[in-house]
Amino acid sequence: MALVIPNRQARRLFLHLQGLSAPPAARLTRPGLLALIARLGFVQVDSINTVKRAHHMILFARNQTYAPADLVRLVEQERTLFENWTHDAAILPTEFYPWWALRFERDAARLRARWRGWHSDAFEPMLDDILAHVRARGPVLARQLRPPRAAAAVPGGWWDWHPSKTALEYLWRTGRLAVARREGFQKIYDLAERVIPAALREPAAGDYVDWFCAGALDRLGIATAGEIAAFWDAVTPDEARTWCVARRAGGELIEVEIEPADGTRPRAALARPDLLARIADAPDPPSRLRLLSPFDPVIRDRARARRLFGFDYRIEVFVPAAKRTHGYYVFPLLQGDDLIGRIDMKCDRATGTLRVTGLWLEPGIRSTAARNRALEAELDRLRRYTGMDRVERGEG
Repeated sequence: MALVIPNRQARRLFLHLQGLSAPPAARLTRPGLLALIARLGFVQVDSINTVKRAHHMILFARNQTYAPADLVRLVEQERTLFENWTHDAAILPTEFYPWWALRFERDAARLRARWRGWHSDAFEPMLDDILAHVRARGPVLARQLRPPRAAAAVPGGWWDWHPSKTALEYLWRTGRLAVARREGFQKIYDLAERVIPAALREPAAGDYVDWFCAGALDRLGIATAGEIAAFWDAVTPDEARTWCVARRAGGELIEVEIEPADGTRPRAALARPDLLARIADAPDPPSRLRLLSPFDPVIRDRARARRLFGFDYRIEVFVPAAKRTHGYYVFPLLQGDDLIGRIDMKCDRATGTLRVTGLWLEPGIRSTAARNRALEAELDRLRRYTGMDRVERGEG
């Protein structure tokens, strides 16, 4: 009979593995920041800057002493972090780079077929030309390669990529180029050999599927094969299922059941045999309230967030304003091990104001004086972090 894991225990382990149980005010050094990102596996990068970009918010939620300048130094000078792709653009430890050879190989065929269709015969010849250009002239921004009269947006696309931009992204996604640094938020591409340390450019010699699946499970704590496959988005669901079956047969995994937050029937999943010891070692998360990015790894898997926390989240940036349930860029509120609500806010940089435009607590969560003080304290921490002068709450 499968071991049944109470919902609160599963939450506590997951939050611990996701770096949300450590003291949020302890000083975070650069080595500590690198270790935190390795613990998470990756930090998603997103262009929306309504308050602060996603990667900064993810790290700030875990440690209020996080300094963005440290992240820049790790990526652009020390080269211990690199940018590439998981389920989306992400910052990862460079020690993982040898394992990305599988990703590069698989993306090469898939993306070539997709993006060649966008630009027909203009795409293929451009790859060698761009590599030669970067090799001879050094790092390049996409806009520096845009022709004077670039083609209109690709039908159905929302990046308005011209052929050379598509070629740059292809060469980056397949390991020929790397992001050397950013200017504003724009990537500056260079040859991978000039960005990634030589010792890490050789493909890993081990079992790729095992590395990705084991790494995913160790960061999720308890997971299904589908959740394991989705974590890095580097192996197929079939590969993850085969891995799970083999490891369970070998005694390296056990079957468990997790109680969902809504009290419905427990859901089957897999874990390491030492699961109970890991749960016992996981501390309770801090009781203070924290604001999570819409791209925080705790809620990235929306179905998992519903099961574990009873929290149904949808990002509405692409939903017309009149049809939004909550707001444009809404931040979940984490207090202890509960997702208690969500808040819509933005930085009005012209007036130096962190402006709250909406606040919604989850059913059964009361707006108490203590909870309101906790929210005010967190908003003030965020105000200081974003360089705003004041907080203005105008929610209904």
